[in-house]
Amino acid sequence: MNWTGIVALLGFAPPPPAGTQANPTGQLLQVFGTFGIMAVVFYFILIRPQQKKAREHADLLKTLKSGDKIITSSGILGVVVAVKEKSVSIRSADTKLEVIKSAISEVTERSSSSSQS
Repeated sequence: MNWTGIVALLGFAPPPPAGTQANPTGQLLQVFGTFGIMAVVFYFILIRPQQKKAREHADLLKTLKSGDKIITSSGILGVVVAVKEKSVSIRSADTKLEVIKSAISEVTERSSSSSQS
């Protein structure tokens, strides 16, 4: 496809010469083509990276185990004491807290022993 074809597809084609009628079907195809290209661009720039990030966060929560050092979305640093179905018990300084799993934003250090539960 040459440069003129790309420009025409995006709807930047020059107006028809005086005395001629524009093809309404061609104009409609240009509009739908432009929206189609915009949809593909939005998918690759906005939607796909967000899905990848959500998938990585879900994997992080699945592999969470006691002894992992974490950071919550509110900025609390702690060590995982117990993992439940929907929540996690953490120890931060001298305090034991229970937070929902979705509040965990990052695992800073994985526990070294694999037999802890």
